[in-house]
Order: sequence, then C-alpha cells, then structure tokens
Amino acid sequence: MALIIDGKAVSASVRARVAKETALIKEKGVTPGLAVIIAGDDPASRVYVNNKKKACAEVGFLSEEYALPAEVTQEELLALVEELNHRKDISGILCQLPLPKHLDEKAVIEAISPLKDVDAFHPSNVGRIMIGDYHFLPCTPAGVMELLAWANADISGKECVVIGRSNIVGKPMSMLLLHKHGTVTVCHSRTKDLGEVTRRADILVAAVGIPKFVKGDMIKEGAVVIDVGMNRDENGKLCGDVDFAQVEPKASAITPVPGGVGPMTIAMLMQNTLMAAKIQNGLD
Repeated sequence: MALIIDGKAVSASVRARVAKETALIKEKGVTPGLAVIIAGDDPASRVYVNNKKKACAEVGFLSEEYALPAEVTQEELLALVEELNHRKDISGILCQLPLPKHLDEKAVIEAISPLKDVDAFHPSNVGRIMIGDYHFLPCTPAGVMELLAWANADISGKECVVIGRSNIVGKPMSMLLLHKHGTVTVCHSRTKDLGEVTRRADILVAAVGIPKFVKGDMIKEGAVVIDVGMNRDENGKLCGDVDFAQVEPKASAITPVPGGVGPMTIAMLMQNTLMAAKIQNGLD
C-alpha cells in the first residue's frame, strides 16, 4: 500500500507556522498585507480568490480584494498595480489569472514589484529561482517540495521526471528538484516514448492537465508520484493527471486529488506573503 501524502495536513502545518510568525512580527508593528486583483467573473477564479481571503484571515493578514469589471482597460489595471506597489501596508500583490482576453498578462506581471510578487512570476524572480538565490517560489512547486519533505522522499541522486513544461509549474518544479540534487528530465507533448522516460522515475511529478493521463504501466514499482492536475473525469468528478486506481498499487507514496497538491498552493502563498512583509520591513 502506498503512503497517501496528505496535503490537507501538510498545508495546515504550514499555515499554523505562518500564523505563529505573523503574530511575532505584529508585535514589532508589521502586519503582512495581500492585495488580490480579479478582473471579470471567471467562476474558478472567484473560488480561488475567496479561498485566499479565508486563508489570510486565518493566519492574521490584512487582505484586500480589487474586483474589476471584465472591460477594465490595460491602463486602469496598470495604474492600480502601480498604486499597490507604493502602499506600505501591502506586502504582496497577486493578479488572478487568466485575465480577460484584451489584457496583456505579461505586462501586468512585469509591472508588479519583484519584492511584492508573491506568485514569483516576475522575470527577475524567475531568474533568481534559476540560480538558486530566491526570496519567493511559485506556490505550487513550493508546495510539492513541502509534500516530498513530509513523505521523507530523498531527492538527492534520484531520477526525477516532470511531465509538463509550463512557466507556472513544470519549469520551476524541475529547477527546485535540481537544486536538491535530483537528476531531472522534463517531458512534454513532443517527448518520444514518454512511458520509457517515466518508467525510469524515482519521483514523478505530473502537471500536464489531462485527466488520468499517467497510467499504471507508465511508472516503476516504488516510485513517489505527485499529481498536480485538477481536472474533471467523464462523470464530472474531480480527478488528477494520474489514474490513481492504477498507479497507487505500484507507488511507494502518492498524492490524492483532491486533498494533495491543491491545499498546498494557498498555504505557500501565505508563506510568500509573510516573507515579503519581512523583507520589506528589514526583518528577514
């Protein structure tokens, strides 16, 4: 039986740690503040934003939401980001993606001050991750690293395979595994003989966005399997990128969906916001 990696328990411990540290820096007159910008009425984005507000309340942060109409102009959005960049009480700025089609996501991300970029999407923060000298990590890959630590997965010298090469998960995930001395292969839609590659993995991270894509014959006995996917199956039920029923009997440890990587993302966002507040106030 595989160890089921409990993202709910791990995220609760991260949030408890953040709440404790927040209480300590509040005694020094510093309260972390997170500003979340949402444009339009994407239902999934609304759920995420509400969850972020709840998490802020739980750990003791100031939380502000800027709900903008779908027709907001690029100029108006950039003006809001600039205003938040200069606010002393706002430690972190998060712009919920995707933005409405007429807006330039790249320009908005680059407008956020790197010291307030708690998603770690700004090019200068991405560069820092590359060289291993970073303040913040993208929340999902950072959450995966916490889960691997909880499961006592030894990364050093191991074959690590990441399926997916997005800027948000796949690429930074591969760098974090590399920093922990893993031997890392990144696979994607053009990888030849994908199963040949994934069967070498001691640690497999699936972030491809296709329901139940990773089958039992694609992993080796005893692999640690991390499922970043969040999809709906043919019956409308939540499922990951990994076919859990097929893979779990072969894995030594595996994350479920839901309740695996998902809860970690917001927990790590709280950690990043706390770090931002500390850096901006010379407490780091």
